[in-house]
Amino acid sequence: MKVAVASPPFPKSIEDGLFQVKKLVKEAAAQQAEIICFPESYIPGYPMEGFDVELGSPEKLQTALDKACAIAAENNIMVILPMDWYSPDGFLNVAHVISNTGELLGYQAKTQLDPSEDNRWVPGTERRMFEVNGVKFGIVICHEGFRYPELVRWAARQGAKIVFHPHFGGSDTVGVELSEWGNKHNPYYEKAMMLRAMENTIFFASSNCATRYPESASSLIGPDGQCIAHQPYGKPGVFVAEIDPDLATGLLAKRFKPELYADK
Repeated sequence: MKVAVASPPFPKSIEDGLFQVKKLVKEAAAQQAEIICFPESYIPGYPMEGFDVELGSPEKLQTALDKACAIAAENNIMVILPMDWYSPDGFLNVAHVISNTGELLGYQAKTQLDPSEDNRWVPGTERRMFEVNGVKFGIVICHEGFRYPELVRWAARQGAKIVFHPHFGGSDTVGVELSEWGNKHNPYYEKAMMLRAMENTIFFASSNCATRYPESASSLIGPDGQCIAHQPYGKPGVFVAEIDPDLATGLLAKRFKPELYADK
């Protein structure tokens, strides 16, 4: 199957974000991708210092989601679209999953917030699994994939062949211009992507915005921990790569013995 990982520019507004979504979805669909993943909180944009983020309301965000569903249907591709979201439980950081017919299949809410996010979002309370054309996948959001490896392992033990990892890390004003994927002097994030894949024997697809000083590249990692493809640093766009789900055996995840760590 073919998967697409987006590296859009940081959205200037909700409408600009939707413009980028439509553009990259169309490009991915033209390459026969079956699913595309966007970065964390892409609508309206992650609240990082140095970026102006449009204030979203429940009505604005619902309208944006409706438009994204239409984009997925028009291009016959499943879309993972991370957004801010108002729910009865509070204000959430979620990744919506939209089918290739435009049906909203649900969302994965971020359950493990970074400490800096405690005053913005409330944590989700459940983990979910999804399928694309019969292939199971899970979603972990930023901090969850970098510092809570048990969440990726949970998905692998539920049969996930691939885990998608929308995240955001970077700046347009300050930082280091990275040049080599996985270089020992790079921030640790790309190493964490490798580990999440190889320690579970699954594919791991991580999506980040294209900024001038990104802390990691949008990347696809194979079950052996090798980088299959990545987007060039700072270059907006989308890459499409073909994977063989049968190679994601989940062997190492299945050998985990959780009963040894049960609370006494």
